[in-house]
Amino acid sequence: MVNADGVGGALPGDALSRPVALRDDATVQARAWPDARLLRVNGAGQVRLIDGQLLLESAADYCSQPPTHAVLLGVVGTVHQWAVRDEFLTEAPTESVGIEFGDLRSHGALLESVDAERYLTAQALLMWQDESHFCAKDGAPMTITSGGWTRVCTACGREEYPRTDPAIICLVHDGADRVLLARHAAWPARNFSTLAGFVEAGESLESCVAREIAEEVGLVVSDVAYVGSQPWPFPRSLMLGFHAVADPREPLIFSDGEICEAVWCSRAEVKEALAAGDWASSVDAPVLLPGKVSIARRMLEAWVRTAS
Repeated sequence: MVNADGVGGALPGDALSRPVALRDDATVQARAWPDARLLRVNGAGQVRLIDGQLLLESAADYCSQPPTHAVLLGVVGTVHQWAVRDEFLTEAPTESVGIEFGDLRSHGALLESVDAERYLTAQALLMWQDESHFCAKDGAPMTITSGGWTRVCTACGREEYPRTDPAIICLVHDGADRVLLARHAAWPARNFSTLAGFVEAGESLESCVAREIAEEVGLVVSDVAYVGSQPWPFPRSLMLGFHAVADPREPLIFSDGEICEAVWCSRAEVKEALAAGDWASSVDAPVLLPGKVSIARRMLEAWVRTAS
């Protein structure tokens, strides 16, 4: 989605239809399998790409019907789209000439909209499948149903569904011409971004923004406003973007240990940093910002375009 500020999910995806009824219709799934496309994902969460786009293979080349551990991503046109871990394919995978392996961080900015949605959905579902073999209530094994979208306990019948973890990401500015950029303690020098954190149980999104900013840099924020969202499969988050206003005269306090450095930058300085490239660049710039795959960059680009 894109809002009035021009900030939307960096990886939009509305070309992949998700008919819920199809997930429970094994007859239709089997009938469509010979023409279905299959996205193979390895244990590291990497997919195969050719010329920067996802390699979608003929499902029938690997098995005669949907494997138990495959997940039905949806439908593009009339063609069913599936994904599966390499390890669950009975036939030895064959690799095409010119293939490369990549993930969202390395190739996400190059993916077309529908390919991005395929990858994001596959990664989220397969990672959930990897971690939900047993019932959280009684520890009994879970079976896979609904095209990979549901697990059912073999003992008590309890159903479990894929989980999405909400996280906020916030562009903190002074209400005029300066924005706060921060560096996580684990990041290389010069790599800066906006502030982010996970939403806690029982917490509103706005309260999360205020708490995370206070914990990470010691600032009190106001005028919290939602600007857009982006699915982020590390492991299965939904990034919810916000703007908020803080006073640059207040001291920066890194109390929780996550942030080790933060700087207030002018609109001109942010524009220069955006033009310099991103974290993958080797240019000698004082500040490097996230790549195009990140909603953080989209928020910063929109803020630079907005007159103070």
